Amino acid sequence: MGRQREPIVKLSRREGVNLAETPKVQKYMERRPYPPGQHGQRRGRKISDYGVRLREKQKLRRLYNMSEKQFRTLFDDAVRQQGATGAVFLQLLESRLDNVVFRLGIAHTRRQGRQFVSHKHITVNGKPVDVPSFRVKPGDEIAVATKSRTNDVIKANVEARRRGRISPWLEFDAESLKGRFQRLPAREDLTVPVNELQVIEYYSR
Repeated sequence: MGRQREPIVKLSRREGVNLAETPKVQKYMERRPYPPGQHGQRRGRKISDYGVRLREKQKLRRLYNMSEKQFRTLFDDAVRQQGATGAVFLQLLESRLDNVVFRLGIAHTRRQGRQFVSHKHITVNGKPVDVPSFRVKPGDEIAVATKSRTNDVIKANVEARRRGRISPWLEFDAESLKGRFQRLPAREDLTVPVNELQVIEYYSR
C-alpha cells in the first residue's frame, strides 16, 4: 500500500518540511520546530552521511505520499531513461495523477488527491481513472467527473486555489473543472525542498 497512515503533522516535523504544503501544517511546525517524541528537542546530535541521504530520500518519498516499493520502482525507471536522473525522477513524480490533481487545485493535499482518484472523481481524456499512480502525459486532459462536479469539497478546493498561481506546466479552467498537463516540468520550475542528488547517492550506495 502507498498510503501513509501517520499524522501528516508528525511526519512533517520529523522531516523538517511542510509535507502537506498547507498553511495549517506550516503554522503548527512554526510553533514546534523540532522532531516529535520525547527526544525531539535534543540538540547537537551528529548525523552520518548515510543518515543525511536517508532523510532526503524519506522527505521526498513522504512529500509525494508513496510507499518505499513504489518510490524505488519509479526511481529505477528514471535511471533507465535519458537525461539527468534527478530531474527525470522529479518529472515522473510530478506526472503521477494524484499529484497532478493536487497541483491543479482540485485536491487540497496529495493525500486527498489520492482519495479523489481512488473514488473515481477524476477522469483523464474523458475516461475515469482510479489508479493514483497513473502516469499523466503531456497533452492529457484531467477533469472532475460529471457526477462529482457538485462535490462541495472539490468546489471549495477550486475556489480557494483561485487566489493562488497554478504551476506553469499546467492549465486549469475553474468553471469547467478541466485542466491540461501541458508539458513535463523543468527542474527550475520545481521548488521541491529536497536535494535529489542525495537521493541518487542513497540508492547508489
